[in-house]
Amino acid sequence: MTSIRKDPRMSRQRWTLLVVCAATAMLMLDIAVVNTALSAIAVDLDAGLTGLQWVVDAYTVALAAVVLTAGSLADRLGRKKLFVGGLAVFTVSSAACALAGDIIVLDVARAVQGLGAAAMFAVSLALLADAFPADDERAGALAAYGATIGASFAVGPLVGGALTTGLGWEWIFLINVPVGLAIIAITVLKVGESVDPLARPVDWPGQIALGAALLLLVTGLLRGNEEGWGSAQIVAMLGGGAVLLGVFAIIESRVAHPMLPLGLFRGRAFTGAQIAAFAISSSFFAVFLYTTLYLQQILGLSAIEAGLVYLPGTVVMFFVSAATASLGDRISQPAMVTVGLLLVGAGMALGVLMQVDSSWTVMLPLAVVALIGTGLFNPAVSAIALSAVPMRDAGLAAGVNDTFRQAGIAVGVAGLGALFPAGSALGGGDPQGFVDGLHTASLVCAAIAVTGAIVFAALVWRPAPAVEPVAEAA
Repeated sequence: MTSIRKDPRMSRQRWTLLVVCAATAMLMLDIAVVNTALSAIAVDLDAGLTGLQWVVDAYTVALAAVVLTAGSLADRLGRKKLFVGGLAVFTVSSAACALAGDIIVLDVARAVQGLGAAAMFAVSLALLADAFPADDERAGALAAYGATIGASFAVGPLVGGALTTGLGWEWIFLINVPVGLAIIAITVLKVGESVDPLARPVDWPGQIALGAALLLLVTGLLRGNEEGWGSAQIVAMLGGGAVLLGVFAIIESRVAHPMLPLGLFRGRAFTGAQIAAFAISSSFFAVFLYTTLYLQQILGLSAIEAGLVYLPGTVVMFFVSAATASLGDRISQPAMVTVGLLLVGAGMALGVLMQVDSSWTVMLPLAVVALIGTGLFNPAVSAIALSAVPMRDAGLAAGVNDTFRQAGIAVGVAGLGALFPAGSALGGGDPQGFVDGLHTASLVCAAIAVTGAIVFAALVWRPAPAVEPVAEAA
């Protein structure tokens, strides 16, 4: 009998897809998994709402601020090499988070975790693009990647709830250690290396300006309720952040090798993808923190019970994401993104149904509708962002897309927090005040998602060209 040899290219593709999806799942879980653990963290570390918000935002701000630089380093030094380095930083800092005995130590460890996550996020799409060069193959890989993003974020509250209730909140971080070590081993042994011989050097002035701008803006938004929105400190932070964003844009327009080439935004599809990514992150993904606090602090659910509330929507979203690869022949990617954002907006609007004395079932319509939209959205927006640039810029495109995603979560968590009375968020004060804030936040999120859909459609959708009538032969 003739022996059948395995195709080494297909083997490499499978291993690459496995490690990218596993690493992405770990990263997205660490954004979402903390939500159901926040109440336990608050009690154990004697933390207030601002400290808890930083548990989320320290991670996302660090990730958003340096992911573009990480992409440049990956293109220059090797994408596999930086991926492994990011995994190592992420794994070690996860252990530090679990050992933290103070909320400030936890927040700092989360920032370091975000730096490791930035290296992994920046490389993920570039690794997939290198391993799956054909369009049809890449569509399936991106569908799996998108399903991983959505499912991991959505199942995060359940995983966090189960670990917090069964073992303690520290285990939401400790579980990353064996998983991270396993992914490192597989990556070293099975994933191919790729570099860009024309990679850009690191844009340090741009990196400093962007990092400082995001830090000032998020800090100002988080501390606005406490310090007073008209106080000199908050005005200076928000104003300084806005000015630094302007400085960042000026730097990027003048340096020889910008970390964010502004010319990319001349492409309508690329610009639309970034706006859409920011819209869903600053609305649906950001409000997760507050809806989970509602389930636990207002309705009195345990951590695992709060996580289970999201499970029906998570299951539906997983199958929707998986189906997008086969839907591609019948429904365009721009249509999936637009419809997905509109469904997210509709789900967010259902948040006004939540009341102080509601049953947990009041969350089901919101979660299911919004997660169906997320399932359509994630694979399609990743594909649009990646296909809108030349192959050699895959790492850069991935970094820009992740910057907009993570900045959206960071700004969304901070901005929405201004709508909630700090005292009522952790079981004190007036529960009705928290619910009223949640209603306002739900409507704001709905408006952000719908606006994002409209702007995306205006940029990306174009009418079919008119067909000139063919003149009859004389």
